[in-house]
Amino acid sequence: MTPAARVQAAIDVLDLVIEAARANGAPADRIITDWFRPRRFAGSKDRRAVRELAYRAIRACGDMPASGRAAMLRLAAGDPEVTALFDGTRHAPQPIDPAEPVATSGVAPAWLMKRLAASGIGEIEARALLDRAPLDIRVNTLKAGCLSLPEGGERTVAANGWRYPPETRIEDTDAYLSGAIEIQDTGSQLTCEVLAARPGEIVIDLCAGAGGKTLALAAAMEDQGRLIACDSDRTRLSRLAPRAQRAGVSRIETVLLDPGREAGELASFSGQADAVLVDAPCSGTGTWRRNPEARWRLTERQLARYVETQARLLDIAAGLVRPGGRLVFVTCSLIDEEGAGQAEGFLQRHPGWLVRAPVLPVGAPRGSGLRLSPYRDGTDGFFVARFDLL
Repeated sequence: MTPAARVQAAIDVLDLVIEAARANGAPADRIITDWFRPRRFAGSKDRRAVRELAYRAIRACGDMPASGRAAMLRLAAGDPEVTALFDGTRHAPQPIDPAEPVATSGVAPAWLMKRLAASGIGEIEARALLDRAPLDIRVNTLKAGCLSLPEGGERTVAANGWRYPPETRIEDTDAYLSGAIEIQDTGSQLTCEVLAARPGEIVIDLCAGAGGKTLALAAAMEDQGRLIACDSDRTRLSRLAPRAQRAGVSRIETVLLDPGREAGELASFSGQADAVLVDAPCSGTGTWRRNPEARWRLTERQLARYVETQARLLDIAAGLVRPGGRLVFVTCSLIDEEGAGQAEGFLQRHPGWLVRAPVLPVGAPRGSGLRLSPYRDGTDGFFVARFDLL
């Protein structure tokens, strides 16, 4: 592909990304992968170049663009080399008409910027949410004896964390294929450390998803005790079993939950858990480095639903913890309604709980918890709070 043809390809991909964002469809990375599948003429350099152009354009636009071309024109407005490729040659985009629409620049839609500002996230810190994320891995201590780490990494502040350049093909390494390492952001690893899961305990991961944090908890527990992974998404939860097998984990129990009926389905664990992790569904504002188009998908109504769901899950989790046990609340969000405000609401509804401030090597206090951000801590954005039952 010529450089100009790559720009047109990125425009075509962006049209699909924008369409999916409007319809709450597939994420950009999957769209890009699927777009290239039938186009075997595109080599690895072409795929990499088109992907980079598409993501650069996504990051350059604040509001959702009207089209892929409008998004690429926003990128071209600050890049003369890209502008020159709108030359109208074969497979290239047509020359730029000065009167045609150009997407607006910015970090996020105006209503989201107001929410971030109200949560103490200024312009500079907000812009860091769109930086390209590094590749972080967690050493799986259950298989550390057979570990040979890939070259090019450096230690992170997480107990078992290493960081690599974002383009590292870590999934092709023997360490990954053997289960000796897992891909996991440093901030995500640190939130698991706050739970302080120990061997022999009963630990519940209430919103396990595909099990990234579940596997970290299993390693901390040395695969001893009871670890219950729960989620209402059958597809995501089904991915945990093969991941656990690769990681050498054998003691995970899975519970598929029916939304709205979780309390009844978990009644057998009432008052028994030593620790419960609530990694609640949220807006994902802290993960924009990895999913920059996610800021176009979010609406105020969706945010309100997330806040309601988080409060309900916290109330359910509170009933699962034994006296003397602990509950850790996590969201990958920098909006206070999903962090400090949510924690404060929990304490008001449940006066028998004590705040135990997380002690981590990074992060800044926010309400009853701690907030991590890309700008200050080099991690994804997280809020984490720990509560102990008296």
